[in-house]
Amino acid sequence: MAKTPVSFWSGETLGERLATLIEPFAPDRIDCAAYTLSIGPEIYVSPNDQAVDPTAVTVRKLSDGEAFTVPPGQFAFLLTEEIVCVPADALAFISIRAKTKFRGLVNVSGFHVDPGYRGQLTFAVFNAGPVPIHLKRGQPIFLIWYVNLDRETKFKKDGALRKGIDLDAVTAMAGELQSFASLSKKIKDSEKTLIDRVHTIEKEQVYSRVIGGIILAFLLALTINSIKTPASPVVVSIPQAIAPSQVP
Repeated sequence: MAKTPVSFWSGETLGERLATLIEPFAPDRIDCAAYTLSIGPEIYVSPNDQAVDPTAVTVRKLSDGEAFTVPPGQFAFLLTEEIVCVPADALAFISIRAKTKFRGLVNVSGFHVDPGYRGQLTFAVFNAGPVPIHLKRGQPIFLIWYVNLDRETKFKKDGALRKGIDLDAVTAMAGELQSFASLSKKIKDSEKTLIDRVHTIEKEQVYSRVIGGIILAFLLALTINSIKTPASPVVVSIPQAIAPSQVP
């Protein structure tokens, strides 16, 4: 069997072959030797401390053009709009476009797609930046490259069509994630609460001193006033002596 030279597909080859491998396919999405994929109908963003109930956060459906955010320090699963196929004689590599990565969004999932794979791709991403990253359905932020194998392989995926985000992966990530940003906010909130409490205690102490001073001044005034007021003379009745002539 003749071996096929190992090589990446050029833009011309992508234009010739991807119409049967990517659905929907748009020729204007060819970017040099890569093809650009877009955000699809499902996302999952790990909850932060702003979530009412972090354990209730799950996969979310997006309407066309609907926007969402990935907060700083949080993970997300992003599904592609396109269904991708990789033939048995090829391998695909995936990544995020540079201008999106420069905003802090990092791909932390696998970086390749196996031969025989058919279905939507799920990107696991992490916002390593200091601010929320705003995205929307249909936004082209992913790249895929195809490369030939030296021959068609029997070690390939089973070919079953995969659609949607895997709920087992969501379950493994469920619950609130403590990012550096959220921890910093909690520390600042605790510091503010402590400062406010100290100020309240100081005000209470000042109030107690004022009240105590007023009471002390009042008692002192009463004491001084009682000392300055002269005492009433004591009248003592002395019985008169009885004259002898008055004795019976």
